[in-house]
Amino acid sequence: MLVRTLYISRSAGPQTSTMTGSILKTALSFNKVSQITGVLCQGTGFFIQVLEGERSIINQLYGRIVLDSRHKDVELVGFEEINQRKFKQWSMALIDLSDTDPMVVLQHPEFDPYSATAAFLAQQIDEWIATGKPIQSPSN
Repeated sequence: MLVRTLYISRSAGPQTSTMTGSILKTALSFNKVSQITGVLCQGTGFFIQVLEGERSIINQLYGRIVLDSRHKDVELVGFEEINQRKFKQWSMALIDLSDTDPMVVLQHPEFDPYSATAAFLAQQIDEWIATGKPIQSPSN
């Protein structure tokens, strides 16, 4: 059974390119083998991530993320059964949302993922993908 999960978290430490690179490297290798697809959105001090795959594998992965020392305040925002993948082209894509990103600052200056609904966050991710350029690893 395929599922899609959406969670948010805060960075446990400084959100450096080294830390994000480490998360992506781990995700790309694990996700490819485990047939997981998704997208990671990195904002100033927070992450929003969508994961798609077999339910048992996604549940196990989410449990590991909750315990990952790079994340804190992990909250499951959405979990649903799906018939098809939305992000099938990416074992993991990255959308970098800096605090000066016009998509965040101009359209949603008050943006707080912890007060947003799953539907709103999913819509935001769709907008960011449509108007931005997800960064992908060459091995994706």
